[in-house]
Amino acid sequence: MFLRHETIEKNVILMMVLTLITVSIGGIVQIIPLFTIESTVERVDGVRPYTPLEVLGRNIYIREGCYVCHSQQIRPFKDEVERYGHYSLAAESMYDKPFQWGSKRTGPDLARVGGRYSNDWHVGHLVSPRDVVPESIMPAYPFLAQRRLQTADVAQHLKALRLGGTPYSDDMIKNAEADLLAQATPDADTDALLKRYPRAVIGKAMSQTQAITEMDALVAYLQMLGTLVRFGDLPPERLRQ
Repeated sequence: MFLRHETIEKNVILMMVLTLITVSIGGIVQIIPLFTIESTVERVDGVRPYTPLEVLGRNIYIREGCYVCHSQQIRPFKDEVERYGHYSLAAESMYDKPFQWGSKRTGPDLARVGGRYSNDWHVGHLVSPRDVVPESIMPAYPFLAQRRLQTADVAQHLKALRLGGTPYSDDMIKNAEADLLAQATPDADTDALLKRYPRAVIGKAMSQTQAITEMDALVAYLQMLGTLVRFGDLPPERLRQ
């Protein structure tokens, strides 16, 4: 047996071939089972695709580079859970393309920021951060309150996301502009919107302007973060994923 092992060690080509065979077998054992399941992410009740307004708000969040200084991933450590809330579940990011986990926290984690502050607080913080948080080093974004939100192609945007795997239905795409307007109009009939997108936050961040602004979209996105999953309703085995 030792002689055979010595033969392999002295023959570089033979060792390379046997190593390649061994690695290939290990890779096959790991990879093939993944093709037999629909998804490696276990679905969790409450997680849904973004509303049209949230989609455009997320685009602005990415455009302005917010992910560079803010993470959206709470790690399962005691100090993080005590500060930010329940640790992040894989299912919460299943419709994020690209995901916004981030790798740096110049500012706090935003995975559970939804509902923690009012729309007015977010607007004030984005327009003049140091008026709200004196020690903040975040740049100001007052121009978001002045820019009218471009909504003409939102239905096409949802179609593109569907091609990437996000389960937008034909009904969602057909009513994309109507749903966007309804979410940004506090006194609108939102029954159809909430049926398609449960727990969507209704309201207009810039109440003093009639037009829907980029600020409205960004605040709608922030107010949704971390609000879809009700952790108290999940069985323990779901929380361990």
